[in-house]
This record gives sequence, structure tokens and C-alpha cells, in this order.
Amino acid sequence: DRHLRDDDNDGFTSCGDDCDDDDEFTYPGAAESEGGDACMTDADEDGWGADSPRAGVDAGTDCDDTTDTMNQDDSDGDGDTSCDGDCDDSLSTRSLEDADGALAAMKPGATWIEMSTTNVDEIRRMAETAAGHGIATLEAPVTGGVHRAATGEITVLVGGPEAVLDAHRPALEAMGGPIFHMGELGAASLLKVITNMLAFVDLIAAGEALMLAKRGGLDLARCYEAICASSGSSREFEDWVPAILGGSFNTGFTLALGCKDLGFTVDLGREHGVPLKLAGLVEQLFIEAREKYGSDAWTPHVIKMMEDATGTELRAEGVPEVLGAVGG
Repeated sequence: DRHLRDDDNDGFTSCGDDCDDDDEFTYPGAAESEGGDACMTDADEDGWGADSPRAGVDAGTDCDDTTDTMNQDDSDGDGDTSCDGDCDDSLSTRSLEDADGALAAMKPGATWIEMSTTNVDEIRRMAETAAGHGIATLEAPVTGGVHRAATGEITVLVGGPEAVLDAHRPALEAMGGPIFHMGELGAASLLKVITNMLAFVDLIAAGEALMLAKRGGLDLARCYEAICASSGSSREFEDWVPAILGGSFNTGFTLALGCKDLGFTVDLGREHGVPLKLAGLVEQLFIEAREKYGSDAWTPHVIKMMEDATGTELRAEGVPEVLGAVGG
């Protein structure tokens, strides 16, 4: 999650840095400062501004002063909030570190295995906290879709000491398919958001391809079959497109989670000096869809935006959904 500070006290903030000092990452449609940067005003002058008008609040509404679903309260009272909840109050952190959390129940010598999609720096910080209690840590985020999780074929990405992985490999093998040890703590979290970035980029591309096919007069069911047998196919196309063609949009993955993961990706790109131009654009489309359809809407609602904008629905009969059988 990104904190928004108004460093020069001019009343305008942006993601990561003050707009007047760095206009690298701003949102369209926000209030403009004198320099023309797209910014949010800090209404109560406490130094913290809202994410953007697309976060469900008007320009000038401060994150601390709204109960909008995308601007939660400051759970730990430290003054830091973000558009997906308090930055220091992630579910993983609370599950581990709260008074009734895992650390309070685990004995020295035990191992905590974190399987969420987690910020790289945060997983390392939590591991240090666990180590202080004599607890070892593995990160083991999974990827491949809810249908593969239901059949025990989900891919497991692991970061942490190899000896700790070896000790718990049977447990991971019991719930998943291929297991990839990516290296030290943080490596698996990095690769997990990279895989999600690829999936979300692919989703947008699939929607545009389907829309072009539809408006060009092609039969979408036949197009699906042909593309799946072509060089343009992918796992996401094969798994997710049937949910679009059938109209359920159910991929088992929400726009809120997509926005969270894309936020992690864009932040990591900035940290490592990688200009993730396409990922940044996809993040904006996800944010727009989230505000239009709600945080709990399934990810293909970014394609529903295309349908609404063009007045053209992407539906086809005879394409069974791959994901619908296992639900959300």
C-alpha cells in the first residue's frame, strides 16, 4: 500500500511523493495543482491525502476522514492509512503478531508458513519478528487458479531456507502440485506478483481481442477454440475467457485483490528502476473497474467496462466454464 504525503505543505499529494516534486505516478481525473500534476488535496491538513477520485471519494477527501470501503480506518492508531486498509495492519501481520495471533500460540522451533500474496519487505520484516521468538519462516504463495487449488494441483512458490522447506515439503506436496524453491525470503513474493501481472495483462489483451473479433463479425465460440489452438493462447485465455463468454465473470479472484497485487508490482518496479508502463496502465484499468463495479466484483469486470463502453456484449453459447464448477 502506498502512503501519500504532502511534503511541501502545498495541499496536494500523490502516490509516493508530492506532486510538485515527482509526477511519476498520478491518477487521471484528480484535482490539478498549479503545476498541472494530477493530485489529491489534503483536506484536514494532517499530511495524508486520499488515493484518487477513483478510490470512491471526492477530490479533497482525506483517507482518515472517510468510511468509504476503499479507505478504511487507521486500525492501529499510528496515523497511517491506505486505500486498501491500514498499511501496517495487513491480515497476515495481524494473524501473526496480534496478542491472540500465531506467535502467541507457537512454541520455539516451530515454523510459520505464509501463503498469502505479500509485500516483499513485509514478509522479511515479519520473518525477523518470528525469528525473535525462535520461529522459522517460509513464504509459500500459490498460483494457478482456484480450480487447480480444488484438485490439489496448485503451483507453490517457496522462499526461505532450503532446510526448512525440506522439513515441511510433505505438507506442501499434500496440498499443491509443483513446488518451486525460488531462493531466500522475498523471492517467492516477488515472483508471485510477477505471475499475477502477466495474468492481468493477458486478461486485458484477451478482452480487446474478443471485442475486435465480435465487432468484426466473428463467432466467439469458434474464435475461442481456434485461439486455444494458436500461438495467441495462454493459460489465462483458456481458463478465464469462458467465464466472460458465459457471462458469470467468475474467476474466483476479485478486483480488490487484483488492485492490491498490481500495486505491489508497480511499487517493486519503481524500487528496482523498471519502467512498468504496461502494468501501470493495467493497474489504472483495474482501479477504474473496481470503482465502477465494486471491490468484490470478479476480475473480468475490466472486460465488462469494454462491453459497457462499446455497447457490445461478449457472449457465446457452447463454451463450458472452466472455473465455475469450483465456485469463488
